Amino acid sequence: MSAVRRIAVVTGAGSGIGRSVALALAQDGWSLALAGRRAQPLAETAALTGADDTLCVPTDVTSADAVTALFAAVRDRFGRVDLLFNNAGSFAGGGTPVEDLDPETWRAVVDVNLTGAFLCAQAAYRQMREQSPQGGRIINNGSISAHVPRPHSIAYTATKHAMTGLTKSLSLDGRAHRIACGQIDIGNAATDMTRRMETGILQANGDLAVEPVMDATDVARTVAHMAALPLEANVQFATVMATAMPYIGRG
Repeated sequence: MSAVRRIAVVTGAGSGIGRSVALALAQDGWSLALAGRRAQPLAETAALTGADDTLCVPTDVTSADAVTALFAAVRDRFGRVDLLFNNAGSFAGGGTPVEDLDPETWRAVVDVNLTGAFLCAQAAYRQMREQSPQGGRIINNGSISAHVPRPHSIAYTATKHAMTGLTKSLSLDGRAHRIACGQIDIGNAATDMTRRMETGILQANGDLAVEPVMDATDVARTVAHMAALPLEANVQFATVMATAMPYIGRG
């Protein structure tokens, strides 16, 4: 008897954490739908997976219509959704003092990090509730900032705190439909977004300090483990961080 095919949707799949997670899931035998703003990086991720049945869907996660189209394409291609890795995010406005952050930048970060995560989770939830067999798993990408802020990161930090509320509500509401929801909070994975940490980043005391980073594949392995659990088990919250980063204690 052939193995049952498992279908995963990964947002922000064109680079960084999203790409690393897509590769890890492909290695574990998942069929993938890759979503992101630009077609070319998605195609590059698909090529790196080496899989023949990867679907690439350029998607603006802030648009309800675009998210609906994404999940319709996944349903048409694969028939179901077993996993959403809700990963698309923006650090726009990072480094700007709160008194200087313009409302347009605030709204842009909220639109991607919170509204986009909600729209994708809602679409996945609807599909998982209606499909047969019923159920699936949503893994939200939070952040160390869901627990502690960096200086001058109010928009990003606020949305990542809100992501925790989104995760808890989805986890509760999904019980009746065999939908599990967990969150991974990541600290200092080596991506384009964190490159500045290797040259010096503002600390709470006003100093600039180089911070250690970890390989993004270390994060991807954790997501793959969370994804592989049966729906009767759930990693509700996981924190994966560079061991020596200034998070525990006073830095």
